[in-house]
Amino acid sequence: MKMEILNSFAVFLGVVIFLLGACRVLDWVWLKPKKLEKHLKRQGLNGNSYKFLFGDMKEMRDMFIEASSKPLSFSDDIVSKVFPHFQETIKKHGENSFFWAGPKPSVLIMDPDLIKEVTVKYLSYTKLHSNPLIQLLAKGLVRYEGNKWAKHRKIINPAFHQDKLKLMTPAFHTSANEVLVKWEEIVSTKGSSELDVWPSLQTLTRYAISRTAFGFDYEEGRKIFELQSEQARHFMNALWTVYIPGWRFVPTKSNRRMKEIAKYVDSSLLSIVDARMKAIKAGKAKEDDLLNLFLKSSSKEIDLGGSKDYGFSMEDVIEECKLFYFAGQETIAALLVWTMITLSRHQEWQNRAREEVLNLFGTNEPDFDGLNQLKIVPMILYEVLRLYPPISLLNRETVEEIKLGNITLPAGVQVDLPLMLLNYDSKLWGDDVNEFNPERFAGGTAAGTKGKVVFFPFGWGPRYCLGQNFAMLEAKLVLVMILQRFSFELSPTYTHSPAPIVTLQPQHGAHLILHKL
Repeated sequence: MKMEILNSFAVFLGVVIFLLGACRVLDWVWLKPKKLEKHLKRQGLNGNSYKFLFGDMKEMRDMFIEASSKPLSFSDDIVSKVFPHFQETIKKHGENSFFWAGPKPSVLIMDPDLIKEVTVKYLSYTKLHSNPLIQLLAKGLVRYEGNKWAKHRKIINPAFHQDKLKLMTPAFHTSANEVLVKWEEIVSTKGSSELDVWPSLQTLTRYAISRTAFGFDYEEGRKIFELQSEQARHFMNALWTVYIPGWRFVPTKSNRRMKEIAKYVDSSLLSIVDARMKAIKAGKAKEDDLLNLFLKSSSKEIDLGGSKDYGFSMEDVIEECKLFYFAGQETIAALLVWTMITLSRHQEWQNRAREEVLNLFGTNEPDFDGLNQLKIVPMILYEVLRLYPPISLLNRETVEEIKLGNITLPAGVQVDLPLMLLNYDSKLWGDDVNEFNPERFAGGTAAGTKGKVVFFPFGWGPRYCLGQNFAMLEAKLVLVMILQRFSFELSPTYTHSPAPIVTLQPQHGAHLILHKL
């Protein structure tokens, strides 16, 4: 009798647990989305009706695949290539609209004042964490929130001060020179030659990150770069499917591979960091690479706070290294390749930039102080960042019900800040929005945007990217060295096809004709 009672209770408990789980799943895939949809439409926002589990993701994927299969002419609308679903949403529902990223609504924010509010109120609009697989690619400062984010930013910030960046200039120069010498060897026999510069620029920025972050050359870190790039591709593929909670623990082929990569990269970086910490204790560490600066800044915070809790753990150091190792080279390489492509089309600006460079440096090695005197080169880089932003979208998630302008957003809503759409909005930039016009930044970025938050390639507000000065310094130096040695134009084999592959990249490479000066 007692055993029967226990068995009955076990069955009852199992049924209760099953029903509770079923209710949670039902709420996630249907009840909560429909409640959010009703709320958003009451606020005057328009969007498609929610479809079970997938929302608009199937249509979004189909539009992206179709857009990726077709090259563009330079006169075509780039937004239709990069963000066809955003364009379709606005065409169908207007700027005050939303779409469904699975069971979560995503509200498009196009108003500069509202964008400023979202980026400034970073405690109410947090980083999007809907797919935890991104943690296998990198966590670090860009993913953290609250006190952990504040601690990491405080420790990392000193490494990007101007005096520290100045020490990195020789590493940038050495890295660029190694690649450009190879270009010269290819071109020298004929005086000119066709070359896909995209792989070379990726190698160049990887050289630079390896030296400035860890003090060694690219060959030593090649495996880490290759694996992190593969990891990024796996993650991008995962973004086109609805993430089911707990799915990362299912041993699918992709999940297993991502975990293998993460384990290898973590182990490799652990060895590097451990060796550096031993070198610091022995007084043999270099003073000018980022890893050394991170560790010293962390040690200083521990001393000031009186506890290890104030500094970095070994895991913290590894995650920041993974983030910088990957993000640093990807964004700078993308900026450089689109700059070369754009200047190939606009020879008058290429000539103006070269004239400035030769007047300032001649054929001498560009130095830190001279790079800060450039006027035309930064204008060009900013305009390229407008036309081809490496990161074309920022998104956040509401953690509580909050008033944004004249609408109220409930907790759990995704907020998208589409840089690409904003950068091509004629209401914000004028009738020449599709034209390459560096003059719009002649007075700096604030003058170019008339003080509005419409141009933020490195983020905005308290969470702006600490590495923006690093990126711009490297981009200026590399472009100066290229202009000193080569003129360049588009090859007839070049196919214009910007594609968002983590960063905005030339889908079919960047085939240019280089002429030795």
